[in-house]
Amino acid sequence: MHRRNFIRLVGGGVVIAAGTTLAGCSRAYPPEAIAAWNGPGTEADARRWILGYAILAPHSHNLQSWQADLRTPGEITLRCDPTRLLPETDPFSRQIMMSHGTFLELLDIAARERGLRADIELFPEGEYGPERIDGRPVARIRLVPDAGVAKDPLFAQILARRTNREAYDLQRPVPAAAWQAMSAAAAGQPALHFGQVGADAAPLIARHRAIAAEAWRIELTTPRTIMESFEVLRVGPAEVAQHRDGLTLMDPMVVAMARVGLFDRSQAPAPDDFAVTSQIEDFNAKLASTPGFLWIVSDGNDRRTQVAAGRAYARVQLAATVHGVAMQPLQQALQEYPEQAGPYAAIRALLGAPPPAQTVQMWARVGYAPPVQPAPRRGVDAIVVAG
Repeated sequence: MHRRNFIRLVGGGVVIAAGTTLAGCSRAYPPEAIAAWNGPGTEADARRWILGYAILAPHSHNLQSWQADLRTPGEITLRCDPTRLLPETDPFSRQIMMSHGTFLELLDIAARERGLRADIELFPEGEYGPERIDGRPVARIRLVPDAGVAKDPLFAQILARRTNREAYDLQRPVPAAAWQAMSAAAAGQPALHFGQVGADAAPLIARHRAIAAEAWRIELTTPRTIMESFEVLRVGPAEVAQHRDGLTLMDPMVVAMARVGLFDRSQAPAPDDFAVTSQIEDFNAKLASTPGFLWIVSDGNDRRTQVAAGRAYARVQLAATVHGVAMQPLQQALQEYPEQAGPYAAIRALLGAPPPAQTVQMWARVGYAPPVQPAPRRGVDAIVVAG
């Protein structure tokens, strides 16, 4: 690295060295941090076995805000951990609720694999209001043996699912069969609309890229939102192994700097800092490599709808995995804080989702890419509340 860039890293509180990615990883994670991806193995309690798959669901910022209460035999009560929220970038916890939806979908699929019917009662003590969530349960799940329950073929994809933030292959468009499978996977939830655009619609693709690029720039250059990411940034194998959640950075140079106190995460970098501008350039290059985008739009935006959107997205990504298709959510433009008002309005206009009747619940880049390693996971014990 050039000396002037090194000085900016030390003096500017910058999170990322040139050539690295905030939420990605350039080196292998410690085995214990990704051990959950080997599957739950044998468990005497079927609920823990099922949770061993549910914890592999995608989650905003990889926060894993799920709490599973097992104190009632044959039941799982799902709550949200109030210490694992994103008040700056997700002020109304819409994405957190979607992340509970992804968890419930994988739980349901895993239950079917054990011949159990998951009777899911959402918000059994009342639904959260639109402004904030509280300590009431997200769901109560009763697991009932049922010889008639059908196994879900998407179960086979749970351990293989990945969020892929790398460059995609622009010369390899997503085929019609893959789009059809993803659309069909989303069809089970009411009041949701799946849409996609492929490489054959160049002007639309360009508009998607432009909105995503501006939203990313805003999040990186807004001090309180980048600091929210800093708070859950795990640098190097020791921090990754300790926390097994959040955003990860394994670049050897940055890890070495952190060890000797030269890597400052206590303040936001300046917008013109090299590491910020290099991140913007890096992300723009990845957008330029993207041959397709998908989205899920809902009628309304209550908490049940948010959970349903998360369930639909989990199925869409599993269906994509069947076809070897990579995917990365682009949630920045969907976030409801003031600085994102421009991209927020732009993506809704582009997708024909007028407020307040409709909400864009998910937007993602889609394509083919080299395989990546799975994200760290805390394990079942970390989320279980037992008697």
